[in-house]
Amino acid sequence: MRTHTGEKPFKCDVCKRSFNQKSKLAIHSRTHTGEKPFKCDVCKRGFNQKSNLAIHMRTHTGEKPFKCDVCKRSFNQKSNLALHMRTHTGEKPFKCDICKHSFNGKSDLAIHMRIHTGEKPFKCDICKYSSNWKSALAVHMRTHTGEKPFKCDICKYSSIWKNALAIHMRIHTGEKPFKCDVCKRSFNQKS
Repeated sequence: MRTHTGEKPFKCDVCKRSFNQKSKLAIHSRTHTGEKPFKCDVCKRGFNQKSNLAIHMRTHTGEKPFKCDVCKRSFNQKSNLALHMRTHTGEKPFKCDICKHSFNGKSDLAIHMRIHTGEKPFKCDICKYSSNWKSALAVHMRTHTGEKPFKCDICKYSSIWKNALAIHMRIHTGEKPFKCDVCKRSFNQKS
């Protein structure tokens, strides 16, 4: 009946959020305590809800029951399909209040906001480098480790950057996509 009346008599002592069922309050309380009683048998990761464990298990089984009707791509979560559908509809409901740039996901907007705030939460443990992108820090770390994962199949060239390999490949293919407006000569990279 509380569903229809809107009554929420079960209140969280920590954040004062209210719930219509005692069981929902119990689940919510785990966000404050950090309790994760539902463990994955494969990777031992813990979850605060049984339903979240069930969704997680799909990463191990490869099950993707939610299919896009437009491009037939499949997803392991309904929410991921809903987010994906925005790529087809062009819907971008999350707007930056500062520059008015729009995003299809809330997390994309949060990452974008770092440009305006100057926040760079991803810091290198070895030098003073910091970035607002986790992926940029991962690439930067290769300068310390010497890892060059992008390798040419034709010669011994390798790089820490994917785009550097793409430019290098033009040596082998002969592709010269950049043309000088003055002399009309073509080049394999922009100078």
